[in-house]
Amino acid sequence: MAETYDVIIIGSGPGGYVTAVRAAQLGFKTAIVEREHLGGICLNWGCIPTKALLRSAEVYHYAQHPESYGLKLNGSVSPDLGAIVSRSRGVSARLNGGVGFLMKKSKVDVIWGEAKLSKAPKGDAPGEIVVGKPTRKAMEPQHPAPKGTLGEGTYKAKHIIVATGARPRVLPGIEPDGKLIWTYFEAMVPKEMPKSLVVMGSGAIGIEFASFYRTLGAEVTVVEVMPQIMPVEDAEISKFARRQMEKQGMRILTEAKVAKVEKGADSITAHVELKDGKIEKITADRMISAVGVQGNVENLGLEALGVKVERGIIQVDGFGRTNVPGIYAIGDVAGPPMLAHKAEHEGVICVEKIAGLPNVHPLDKGKIPGCTYCNPQVASVGLTEEKARATGREIRVGRFQFAANGKAIALGEDQGLIKTIFDAKTGELLGAHMVGAEVTELIQGFVVAMNLETTEEELMHTVFPHPTLSEMMKESVLDAYGRALNA
Repeated sequence: MAETYDVIIIGSGPGGYVTAVRAAQLGFKTAIVEREHLGGICLNWGCIPTKALLRSAEVYHYAQHPESYGLKLNGSVSPDLGAIVSRSRGVSARLNGGVGFLMKKSKVDVIWGEAKLSKAPKGDAPGEIVVGKPTRKAMEPQHPAPKGTLGEGTYKAKHIIVATGARPRVLPGIEPDGKLIWTYFEAMVPKEMPKSLVVMGSGAIGIEFASFYRTLGAEVTVVEVMPQIMPVEDAEISKFARRQMEKQGMRILTEAKVAKVEKGADSITAHVELKDGKIEKITADRMISAVGVQGNVENLGLEALGVKVERGIIQVDGFGRTNVPGIYAIGDVAGPPMLAHKAEHEGVICVEKIAGLPNVHPLDKGKIPGCTYCNPQVASVGLTEEKARATGREIRVGRFQFAANGKAIALGEDQGLIKTIFDAKTGELLGAHMVGAEVTELIQGFVVAMNLETTEEELMHTVFPHPTLSEMMKESVLDAYGRALNA
């Protein structure tokens, strides 16, 4: 007889496992289905291991310039790529085990295998999920099922939440082959250091890998079809970041596209169509395809049950509910922004709504921060200046340079910018955009302010500690109103 649960979540990425924990806290009998890795792509092949790689690159960067900090190093410093990758994989393995501990602690059953919905919940009757052997080959197989998990079979649940995440998008004719053309999977575990690299796409994934490999010494060319790198960011911030990256020796081509790739024995030649229509041939050891991701919505049985899917995105309302009662979707499969923290929050909202908790509100996607961990770091929340002006509002814009901040100068990190955008009439903070050292840690201050509907006056009267980088946040606010004190 099939085991019956209140809630089954398909996928154990950040959205899935956080939702499972919250469901268990609310008293639901909960299970989670996973085919590859507890923690999903983010923990195993995305957010976490890339930050470990970038940290190694950052330390190497500092070690190359010890004299800037009054230090002398006896002997040369060089990157050990194998050790860098091993450290990154170790960080992921540690956190992978942590998710397993959380599931056990929360009394969430883990079902190991690949799930397919065979019946939707109807009235009081639960839906059914058939779990079979995984058809996708994992990069680091965890099969047979880890100890303490359930396996293949049929399972029932009153509520089924799809949280299957996403995979790299592939352009026809430029398909990754795992050897010469990489996705982020191969870029994360290189067997040897490429001397040269073409990165196709300058979103967060592309620009982070471009930054990592350039810092370690590779000749890097970034090709971006849009007019600016990191297209979702404020144009001024993007322009600032581009200048810094080009100073580091990175070559960046915007309004350009890879039209064709020729493969050699151990190299590629990218035919890049430039803005003026001319073709430039760029030969490099490897290419990274970073043209976005697409949701894993296939082979789940959604269409057979009538679940509405459009352009690879499961259609949901503000609480994760699909058009079929009892079936929900969160995270990347439910649409952009495709961010781990967005998936987590969506999952909590979804399961709290299922539980009937009061005061559960849909996620405000306009207040979700975005962070890119390149060098220099980029972080933002809310409207860009261009989009704020497009609303027709009168706005005030404040800016503050890192070069005027004592802590930034002391750190040797005096290249950066903090930009704030306000509604001139109401004082509402519409957007905040940052580029420079540690801005991914600073942005949460403005996120909290936006969620609390803080005005410029309240921010001006907030005491920021000295000496800190955070002081620049207040100075940017003051500058928007002509009151900057240190610029």
